[in-house]
Amino acid sequence: MAQVVQPPPTLADVYAARERLAPVLRRTPLLGHPLLAEALGCDVHVKHENHNPTGAFKVRGGLNLVGTLPEEERRRGVITASTGNHGQSIAFACQRERIRCAVYVPHGNNPEKNAAMRAFGAEVVEHGRDFDEAREEVGRIAAAEGRRYVHSANEPLLIAGVATYALEIFEELPRVDVVFVPVGGGSGAAGLTIVRDALGLATKIVGVQAERADAFARSWRGSERVVGASAGTFAEGMATRVTFDLTFGILKRGLDDVVTLTEEELADGVRLALSATHNLAEGAGASPLAAARKLAAGLRGKTVVCVMSGGNLDTATLRRILGGK
Repeated sequence: MAQVVQPPPTLADVYAARERLAPVLRRTPLLGHPLLAEALGCDVHVKHENHNPTGAFKVRGGLNLVGTLPEEERRRGVITASTGNHGQSIAFACQRERIRCAVYVPHGNNPEKNAAMRAFGAEVVEHGRDFDEAREEVGRIAAAEGRRYVHSANEPLLIAGVATYALEIFEELPRVDVVFVPVGGGSGAAGLTIVRDALGLATKIVGVQAERADAFARSWRGSERVVGASAGTFAEGMATRVTFDLTFGILKRGLDDVVTLTEEELADGVRLALSATHNLAEGAGASPLAAARKLAAGLRGKTVVCVMSGGNLDTATLRRILGGK
């Protein structure tokens, strides 16, 4: 289902989202970890979005968007596609608002994320070989049934909601040299650039992608947007073959760099999160730590923030990653 690209949210929209979220969400910790600082050789802080109620930053966007739906859309119900964290966000918000919710996921999706979405009251339907095929099916169903399709990226209210974590970072650490943030659909990175630019800060924002799902990285670096043939990474939060109009437009202008990581580097990020911060991070959530380690030589003397976007790693994947060491 084609969507009209709406304008990006403003800083005023982000402040309004924070007011909306305040009764439900607490600020997440921004913590220094001595072992991580030792490993990276810089003043590093981790924004622990894995401490949110759904274990990921996406809950901010879901609560902000679903909480503002008009009555007619509430009656029709909500439908979305996800590999898990966005779906949990929408399911969590719909459960609070008593709105019917369906989430389409690819076959073989993280079973623990599927279980969490069902626990939040969503109908979970498996469709397609990857996120993008599930997303395309949701577009067809939404058009046929008139349900409110909540896109995982092309939603200004969703971006404004997730951007509230950027406000928290820059209020606690006004002088940040570099922020590393994973890029899947791009809402988290887009929120960071919007807040940074509106506050007039010089912070560099570096996106992180998986080499096996690098359509965004290739599109951002080149003159044309590309579509990947596959997105075969265990870091499902970054596993998309395409870019999305709203977030890509924001990030093409505002992102400072993109780093891509191999599957082994992503796995090493998970191990680093465990050993140096004692937090379980999923592949996407650990990718900023892995990217900072990869670029450590250029970070000496700098203040760095790594966004641990989520901690919803399934047991089987964790066992495989730990068995590799």
